[in-house]
Amino acid sequence: MRLRNIPGAKEEMLKNPFIVQEPETHRGRWNEVYPNRQPLEIEIGCGKGRFLSELALRNPDINYLGIEKFSSVLLRALEKRAEMECTNLYYLRFDAEELENIFDKGEIGKIYLNFSDPWPKARHHKRRLTSREFLARYQKILAPGGVVEFKTDNTGLFDFSLEEAESAGWEILAVTRDLHRNPEMNAGNIMTEYEEKFSLLGNRICKLIMRPGKEDGKGTL
Repeated sequence: MRLRNIPGAKEEMLKNPFIVQEPETHRGRWNEVYPNRQPLEIEIGCGKGRFLSELALRNPDINYLGIEKFSSVLLRALEKRAEMECTNLYYLRFDAEELENIFDKGEIGKIYLNFSDPWPKARHHKRRLTSREFLARYQKILAPGGVVEFKTDNTGLFDFSLEEAESAGWEILAVTRDLHRNPEMNAGNIMTEYEEKFSLLGNRICKLIMRPGKEDGKGTL
């Protein structure tokens, strides 16, 4: 799907108070961005911000950062953020391939991946946010015991993600191919815009919770 270019979106990224500027300068010091020193969790590909906005309101004791590389999409999230009374949510226009340049080892407690681009062509598999290349990036910034939560309606991408996690030595903590009919995993679930849309079409939602295995890759925690 082609993204619509909204005039002024890039300029808004440079002046909006809820956008973090020069993220490289915060590496290892992200707690200084927020008024309260508390665990930091991120959503990669946060889109219009529905999921992260609700998460931040439900959990004021956790700091959240939404990462999105498209200004026109992120602009919608900023509109929601302006209406919220909270201090634990900021956004960043950034490409996730450079995560290691802005986060230090062990700085992130949890990573959310919701309905990521499936990049269906085989030659683009390294761009998928659950590829082993991205899993290696996540492992470098996750705190001990930190996890990745992934949701999608794309069964091909889900199968790929499970295979990549196994190949990378990650531990699968929970998995379902029908989230909304799994009472345990669906408890407290926050639906994204895509999740609501696809569910109404009858698509089953898959969810995977995983964490890095031992650093030598020969086992799990």
